[in-house]
Amino acid sequence: MKTATLPSLRVDPQLRDAAQSVLQEGETLSGFIEASVRESIDRRRVRAEFVARGLASREAAQTTGVYFAAEDVHAELGQRLQQARAQVLNQKPMRVRG
Repeated sequence: MKTATLPSLRVDPQLRDAAQSVLQEGETLSGFIEASVRESIDRRRVRAEFVARGLASREAAQTTGVYFAAEDVHAELGQRLQQARAQVLNQKPMRVRG
């Protein structure tokens, strides 16, 4: 597959210094920028999917007339969170054979 380039970007020296100051060992500024762009793309896709699900849910509620009180939803989500935390805390650590 042929590679492509992103447009070059002029930034304040402080921004470049800040980016370089957080590089991990062996990481390049170009690699950091590429990873940041990929993460931003993923975050925007997830946000767009979230909004689409919300709009679909709103439309379904308007169509069916079935709505749920926020307090009930929060209570159910809180219960699910407690169950998930309990499950994680009750799991025994895996043994690694070497």
